[in-house]
Amino acid sequence: MTRRYMVVHRTTYSYSDEVTSSYGRAYLTPREYPGQRLLEHEIYIDPVPSDRSVGTDVYGNTTTYFHVTSEHRNLEVTGESLVEVDSEDPAAIPGAEMAWESARPTAATGPLAVEFTLDLLPPEITPDVIAYAAQSFPPGRALLEAVTELNTRIHHDFQYRSGSTTVSTSVADVFAAREGVCQDFARIGAACLRAQGLASRYVSGYLATDPPPGKERMVGVDATHAWAAVWLPGADDSDRTGRWIAFDPTNDQFADERYVTVAWGRDYQDVPPLRGIIYTDAKQSTIKVSVDVAPVEV
Repeated sequence: MTRRYMVVHRTTYSYSDEVTSSYGRAYLTPREYPGQRLLEHEIYIDPVPSDRSVGTDVYGNTTTYFHVTSEHRNLEVTGESLVEVDSEDPAAIPGAEMAWESARPTAATGPLAVEFTLDLLPPEITPDVIAYAAQSFPPGRALLEAVTELNTRIHHDFQYRSGSTTVSTSVADVFAAREGVCQDFARIGAACLRAQGLASRYVSGYLATDPPPGKERMVGVDATHAWAAVWLPGADDSDRTGRWIAFDPTNDQFADERYVTVAWGRDYQDVPPLRGIIYTDAKQSTIKVSVDVAPVEV
């Protein structure tokens, strides 16, 4: 199945005093890869920046840099994208049935994946994470079966509670509280896989939500979403890139045609939708974010 979406991601910053200079970096451009095609894309910035450029980071994500030099009390950054996404059955991916130990990358089998096996700083692979992950990875178990169980366990063992964490909340704190949001559950999934020597990346994007039967879609209610992905080796020795299987602990499912991928990295800090530096005497500021993922007829 293929689905097409118009994605509008709008972020508005408001300040209590004039901002004289604002530097920003945006991860708002959906990726292109087998299974996802970016048909149209634009980023609008108000006030208009005096300087902007587009680049690619070390993971292949597209980033937009901008510098606003006109004084302002409001800054609005809007990404608009038309994207096509295909569905894929994880069980049909070659190698998904292999024993999970065989999916550990090496410099020979997956040189680009090895980095995604490493712990972060500060460390997230704690004794609690190691013990929790081990329950789903007994010796010889099929990789897809093990990841499926881990995905379900995280979904059932941790409660989704909006506002319960921030982007700086540690995996250890989420483990202790047993609650968090999608980015926390994606980070737990990644940490658990890395605890087993597997490669896992953090994925940032959008999840299209269908309205209840008989109800109209509401504009702006969708939000940015996060999930994780596990690496598995290529079909033969000549393929050192391998494949990735994306899974979503928040919803206990594998990513399908409803998932629009924007960027991936080791962690949230690698791919935040927006980050920047401002120069101002303002004592107060607010941020408002709205995301709309609207289906479009293919």
